[in-house]
Amino acid sequence: MRKKTLAIVGCGGLASIVVQALDKGLLPDFQIIGTYSRTFDKAQVFSNHINNTDRGYTCTPCHSLDELLKLKPDYVVEASSPDSLKELALPTLRNGTSIVTISIGGLADTAFYEEVKKTALEHGTRVHIASGAVGGFDVLRTVSLMEESEVTFESTKSPRAMRYSPVYDPIIETQEHTSFEGSAVEAIALFPRQVNVSVAAALASTGPENVKVSIKTIPEFVGDNHRIEIKSQEIHAVLNIYSQTARIAGWSIVNTLRNITSPIAF
Repeated sequence: MRKKTLAIVGCGGLASIVVQALDKGLLPDFQIIGTYSRTFDKAQVFSNHINNTDRGYTCTPCHSLDELLKLKPDYVVEASSPDSLKELALPTLRNGTSIVTISIGGLADTAFYEEVKKTALEHGTRVHIASGAVGGFDVLRTVSLMEESEVTFESTKSPRAMRYSPVYDPIIETQEHTSFEGSAVEAIALFPRQVNVSVAAALASTGPENVKVSIKTIPEFVGDNHRIEIKSQEIHAVLNIYSQTARIAGWSIVNTLRNITSPIAF
């Protein structure tokens, strides 16, 4: 069977996990043939690592998205930012290339979301949303299809995560404080990098405009704690996930890629 070809956009710590998984033999059905990052040196570091091992193919570092897409990869792994997803999604899908993304916040824009769906359908491509730092999308989608439901998303973070945000208040450095309450749409507008996971949960369930999001900070807190709750007439489910670092988001990309080619998908 021909191996699927991958290109990576955003050559940071999360994307490096995909390369680690490739090195460990956890992605036997894939080849990484191209890399692109805002800083070319980062793309080159990734490609050099891949090329320094005899893999039977070459990985090309690229100076632009256009250059990357000319390689005609089967999939682009996007591990950069919601803005990056909004920049690359439509040209990538038109290129005949599917996307695996963790920057789900870009899809909170309803008009853009619909354009992405339309473009993917027209070109026979797909957008695969990795679970990032959360999970339970199967339960959320199942219950929301089954009957009317209500979803809340509560996130607990350290003050550091809010220091350069529009809602920063010095009180968070010394006291437990609720920094934000609103919809997932409002949350992603204020915190484009911090609440991607809430948009993912919203897209899997009742929609970004309907999911209620709250962000609490606790002094000296390390990592992230996410609590997703869905309630309907018949179902009440709670998902609570703590992660000390963001590494789980990178490994969720690996799991998504494995599901794409696996005869049994989880």
